[in-house]
Amino acid sequence: MSKAQQTKTRIIEQAAALFNQQGYAGSSMSDIMRVTGLQKGGIYNHFRSKDELALEAFDFAASRVQQKFTGALKGKRHAVDRLIAILSVYEHMLDDPPVQGGCPILNTAVESDDAHPALRERAQHAMDAWRGLIHRIVDKGVMRGELRADVNSDTVATILIATIEGGVMLSKLYGDASYLERALNHLKTYIQNQLAAHI
Repeated sequence: MSKAQQTKTRIIEQAAALFNQQGYAGSSMSDIMRVTGLQKGGIYNHFRSKDELALEAFDFAASRVQQKFTGALKGKRHAVDRLIAILSVYEHMLDDPPVQGGCPILNTAVESDDAHPALRERAQHAMDAWRGLIHRIVDKGVMRGELRADVNSDTVATILIATIEGGVMLSKLYGDASYLERALNHLKTYIQNQLAAHI
């Protein structure tokens, strides 16, 4: 990797953490300069605008979440184990987030309204990928007889994502991990008792 590419990668990583903690709108160029240690010209050598940097920083943050999912799913074959592995990614979200500031998909989805349509679209793509992962696990689990035949993958994706992200939000708001822990424990019971095929 060239020195220029190393610098660009470092800017993206540092900006991702800044944006994930302060928000895109709440982060000024001065803030970006402070965390990167670069002057404005040094940043603009690599990015045409703050918006371009924001998109690349979000892509980086979303890829870190995807890496966590990939690692958690490795070696898991049964649908119940795979769904619980997804939950395990969030067991350490507060103390060991993929990017400082918590879940970048949640943070960006909340912040990126009509003022940031390109960023909102990226957040939707990241959410679509997460939903698609759950859909594939559930559909394959139903097909293999690992999950009940009447389980609907879209319903499961909605329940899992909404409950996880709600737990993350409450825990961050109150500075208390017990909200997320309760949400994850509830989802484990839901997966084991309501989704799993009991033979």
